[in-house]
Amino acid sequence: MSHSHDGYDHEQLDEIVLIDEDENEHVFTVLEYLEVDEQVYAVLMPQEDPDGHAFVFKVMTDEDGEEFLMDIEDDDEFARIVAILESDEID
Repeated sequence: MSHSHDGYDHEQLDEIVLIDEDENEHVFTVLEYLEVDEQVYAVLMPQEDPDGHAFVFKVMTDEDGEEFLMDIEDDDEFARIVAILESDEID
């Protein structure tokens, strides 16, 4: 998915529109940003399914300094981030 939001205010929850491979737009609410080992991750909840699962993406910066989201392709990295997020959840 590509990211069409120009920059982030990490202190404020906001909305991000992601465009999938079929050019369909999906609106997400940013639940939180998490920094692990100097890498920032964004936790997003799809507005069309707020009771579903959240998505976690890496926040990357391109050569122009623009931030974009990238899938976490490493299974161990993904499992580590999910474990950290679950340990922070309040029952």
